[in-house]
Amino acid sequence: MNAMYVYSLSVHLVDSIVENGENMSDFTHFDKNGNAIMVDVSHKDETLREAIAVGSIKMSRDCFLKVKEGDMKKGDVLGVARVAGIMGAKKTSDLIPLCHILNLSKVEIDFSLDEENYKITSTCCVKTLGQTGVEMEALTGVNICLLTIYDMCKAIDKGMEISDIKLMKKTGGKSGVWER
Repeated sequence: MNAMYVYSLSVHLVDSIVENGENMSDFTHFDKNGNAIMVDVSHKDETLREAIAVGSIKMSRDCFLKVKEGDMKKGDVLGVARVAGIMGAKKTSDLIPLCHILNLSKVEIDFSLDEENYKITSTCCVKTLGQTGVEMEALTGVNICLLTIYDMCKAIDKGMEISDIKLMKKTGGKSGVWER
């Protein structure tokens, strides 16, 4: 990313916050001058942290049946998507600039197939023992999983729709349990 663009974006953000009467200290990823920072979590206790995210991809009947029956030319779509989702969760700090590098203890990807609506829902569960949560890792895992399904199926159906990506649950840390 161009340094001038980042600086311009930062200045615009500060101006917008000031205009709205907000205080820079309300935003944990910015210092008082509006510069992007990685939040210091060194003072936090290590706790067991878990996050669960979901998302769906809707496709044509033909495409759905090929995925379900393992009949895609590119191979086992759900198997490859599962591995991609796990890899995506592990690489979150490389993709999201201010995310902490975390030592994940579990990443699990599951699928449910909705045969009436030709939709595949992916669930990503991530765990760690650490000082910050794993919500971003769960959300990244489910996104990469769904994008991989799209990539492997686009020759059959370019009109697939990825939707409903959301955090369903997070546990651990000072804020405890949050559930949708």
